[in-house]
Amino acid sequence: MKNKEQLKQEILDAFHFRHATKQFVPDKKIPEDDFRFILETGRLSPSSFGFEPWRFLVIQDPAIQEKIKNTSWGAYTKLPDASHFVIFLARTKKDTKYDSEYLKDQLLNISKFPEEMLEKFLGRVEEFQREDFKLLDGDRPLYDWASKQTYIALANMMTAAAQIGIDSCPVEGFNIEKMNQLLDEEGLLEDGHFSISVMAAFGYRAEEPRPKTRRPFDDVVKWI
Repeated sequence: MKNKEQLKQEILDAFHFRHATKQFVPDKKIPEDDFRFILETGRLSPSSFGFEPWRFLVIQDPAIQEKIKNTSWGAYTKLPDASHFVIFLARTKKDTKYDSEYLKDQLLNISKFPEEMLEKFLGRVEEFQREDFKLLDGDRPLYDWASKQTYIALANMMTAAAQIGIDSCPVEGFNIEKMNQLLDEEGLLEDGHFSISVMAAFGYRAEEPRPKTRRPFDDVVKWI
């Protein structure tokens, strides 16, 4: 078993290795078991209240890849050279509002929440959404809240990939309306239950990046 210091150094090495890869080696594919491992780290990621308000679309169809490439300027240089391309969907208000059927199913059937406590707990969720975070005014706030959760999964997947020597690049370079229209036409948004949040490419770097730069530790971290 690795000692703690060795493990810490390996994790930091992965963070130094990871960078937003702009060009991937064409035809160099990630082994299936490695990519399933990366996806599993996303699936196991934490989310607010444990609601898991996400879906990960692994885009393998060349025709859909071409449509994404031509719709998203951020994906243009990543597709089709990346080994794998993932679209992170966030659940919309239809699924994330405190009284939705999705949340009831999530709590009762996935989280195994005691049925006799469900009403009280969802009342607390309503208070959180209505008063604490002001999420019930319009459709966008609950989507934005769910979208923030997807970035937790995205970060974990990129870090896990780096730990096994696989590169990645998060992609926000797209028009949300146009990408949602594309995905809706492909039947991937389930009648408005999902909306695009972010995308990511995974594969192997075509060239080495410049040295990593970050603001100094003491400028970022303040002890109060």
